[in-house]
Amino acid sequence: MVAHLAAQGVEIIARNARVGRLEIDVVARDGPVIVIIEVRTRGAGSYVRALDSIDASKRARVRRAGERLWRATFSRVRGVERMRFDAASVTFLPSGEATVEIIKAAF
Repeated sequence: MVAHLAAQGVEIIARNARVGRLEIDVVARDGPVIVIIEVRTRGAGSYVRALDSIDASKRARVRRAGERLWRATFSRVRGVERMRFDAASVTFLPSGEATVEIIKAAF
């Protein structure tokens, strides 16, 4: 997942970042934008798609963590203009390969 983002020119800042009692899966920078990414993983035979497992409660927690991180760190960083919340899905196929889907500005 992180390699997929890096191949697209996105700079990874942190993985599993703790913000108080909250956690952000991936914090990245895409030019002037700080990107907060919620990552979900599922096997090919899963009943629920990975992206469908991000419910309203989880979105609210991730947003709260991102907003705290913005105020504490990124609001004063030169060259950073805004923050975006993405969702990413990693699905493992029976062949062992993984497919990655990223929804920009998902919530």
